[in-house]
Amino acid sequence: MKAVLLYEYGGPEQLRFEDTDVPDFGENEVLVRVRATSINPVDWKIRSGAAKARMPVDFPAILGRDLAGEVVASGRNVTGFPKGMRVMALANGTYAECTVAKADVLAPIPDSLSFEEAAALPLVTTTGAQLIERAVKAAPGETVLVTGALGGVGRTAVHVARKHRLRVLAGVRASERDQAAALGSDGAVAIDDENEIEGLMDLDAIADTVGGPTIRRLLRAIRSGGVLGSVLGKPENADKFDIRFQAFMAAPDASRLYQLAEDVARKEFSIPIARTMPLSHIQEAHQLAEKCGVGGKIILVP
Repeated sequence: MKAVLLYEYGGPEQLRFEDTDVPDFGENEVLVRVRATSINPVDWKIRSGAAKARMPVDFPAILGRDLAGEVVASGRNVTGFPKGMRVMALANGTYAECTVAKADVLAPIPDSLSFEEAAALPLVTTTGAQLIERAVKAAPGETVLVTGALGGVGRTAVHVARKHRLRVLAGVRASERDQAAALGSDGAVAIDDENEIEGLMDLDAIADTVGGPTIRRLLRAIRSGGVLGSVLGKPENADKFDIRFQAFMAAPDASRLYQLAEDVARKEFSIPIARTMPLSHIQEAHQLAEKCGVGGKIILVP
């Protein structure tokens, strides 16, 4: 089969599209033909070596977390996944024509979603939901600010927070305020505007997807005893405030992924797709994805 292999850390030029063996699968696993995958920031952080302390890899490595495809074969202990079934998952090694996933991480793709639409969902929607439900854990009626609200994780966090009856503020750039209105939040905050940041106060929680100087400036807006939930590291000034910091790494959850995919199918929220490219164009795709302002997910089709 064809796959993208990484032999050493470095730039996009280190990603090589070449022949490799179809992976073996175990008794509790499923071999899936990848029909579409997508690029996430963690992919280029792993590729460059920026994430090697937390997520080291053995070379040669096949990157990719988002899986949308068709069942090819199943292990002897696996039931419910017949050959040809359309499935999606938060998996590993999806920059390939085939990959192996544990049966318990696979979810069916809703009939109305294409493989490309499904491939945009697993990592960002799982992360966004768990950011609200595992990290923030706010009570109905409490106010949460979601930073990076127009990104895939942020869009999902806004959607899930609304489902939990939270008061949701969408944190965006000032130039994006009009776009934020379509998210269905209770308001928008320009988190690149110092005056707006100064006016924020008594937030019950922040669900942070951006980190850096922005979140360091926003911490003062969280009430005493409030929560900072983050997909990133702890801000260096967090200990100066009487708040609880909760970080996490997204874990596969097939049933929750299916629920979120159904919400997308019902058009309750969306994960925009900026571009669809052949997997063989992986170097160009990574170059594009690392640029800010692409406007959505880059989908890769083997």
